[in-house]
Amino acid sequence: MEGELEDLEKIQIKILNRITQLEISHFPSQFSSDVSLSPSNQETESQGTTQSRLSSILRSNGVTDFLFKTVPSDYYDRPFEFRRELLNAASVHHLCKSIVLVNTQAPASVIDCSDRNNSKYYVVVVQYTARFNADSVKNFLYTLNDGKIPKKRFNLRLAPELESLKLTGYEHNGVTCVGMKTDIPVILDEAITRLDPDFFWLGGGEIELKLGIKTSEFINYVKPFVVNCSSSS
Repeated sequence: MEGELEDLEKIQIKILNRITQLEISHFPSQFSSDVSLSPSNQETESQGTTQSRLSSILRSNGVTDFLFKTVPSDYYDRPFEFRRELLNAASVHHLCKSIVLVNTQAPASVIDCSDRNNSKYYVVVVQYTARFNADSVKNFLYTLNDGKIPKKRFNLRLAPELESLKLTGYEHNGVTCVGMKTDIPVILDEAITRLDPDFFWLGGGEIELKLGIKTSEFINYVKPFVVNCSSSS
């Protein structure tokens, strides 16, 4: 009940902010030149803009079973069970994250994501409760390229935060596979496809915004490589 009231309050704030902006644009003389949204309201407006943009992208690509949820600023300081309850997720295993990886040993000719089979960067979606296995991805990419590229040319490491931000347009803990600045190929951990129900949560483009989505629709839209790349932590 408390969470619903918080959501309603945020919706109300957004509506009031938009009304204020309309009033300012139509009746500027009635307002001083320094009228602006408070920092907290600016953040809420930003989340609303992000949610609207990503919702439009999802719907235009045939995704219908999804929803967004705003979380408190201390979300990542809380245990998994708290996060699960907040999002009303089926289990803590349904909480996932998107991480940007860079191939530090890619040949000099590989500088971008134009070849999804041999990209400089990959986004991996993995459960928070699982342990990511970079060697599994390395072996997968080696096989994907028919062994024509030596295994030593695949060394996937976490991309620096600034590099990740530049590539995706999203901050740390806000990274999502939807609407990225760069068309980075995505790798979905196979364990996520076995979740029941088939609806998982990941970043929603803002640190305090999360996206829940039906797994099959995510796969149909994103068209990720599905790879067994984790183990239980």
